[in-house]
Amino acid sequence: MKYLTIILFSIFIASCKQESKENTNTPENLSEIDADKNFTDKNKTTYYFIRHAEKDRKAETNDPHLTSIGMDRANQWAKILADKNIEVVFSTSYQRTIETAKPTADAVNTTIEFYKPSKLYTKEFQRKTAGKTVLVVGHSDTTPLFINKILGEDKYKNISDNENGNLYTVIIHPNGRKESLLENFPLSQKVTD
Repeated sequence: MKYLTIILFSIFIASCKQESKENTNTPENLSEIDADKNFTDKNKTTYYFIRHAEKDRKAETNDPHLTSIGMDRANQWAKILADKNIEVVFSTSYQRTIETAKPTADAVNTTIEFYKPSKLYTKEFQRKTAGKTVLVVGHSDTTPLFINKILGEDKYKNISDNENGNLYTVIIHPNGRKESLLENFPLSQKVTD
């Protein structure tokens, strides 16, 4: 009986030690878990990047307008982005990028802010967009360059000249982690309301 009590007591102590090891949370681990619970959508910064829609290649200017197909695509972008809670819209100052950005800016009732393709991801841009959901309309070369600058890596290459349907999503989490996604949206045959 004495040995049985000792064996049962030993098993009880061993199981308590095992349970204690499994449930051990250091203050560091608890703070990380608590911090993750406090991350809300408004604490992260989300960027949606698109290249301008189809431009008039026959125009004899360096600043052409969109074609009717390009306008259809711009309207399609507004529909695709309708549920993204866009708060700020940025564009370069070219007609084709402004015309691409306008339907989305109008849909979310905001004005278009401008950035220079030679000054990407500046401190001022970061300050204005921190914690917000942002649409950035650019060009075949500046869009991937801008994204790469945010990510701090050379992930995306120039966009093919006949490709206007790429949607790049870049998220910066409150803990500094960055992630990106590339999706492609072919132009619908008919854009409807």
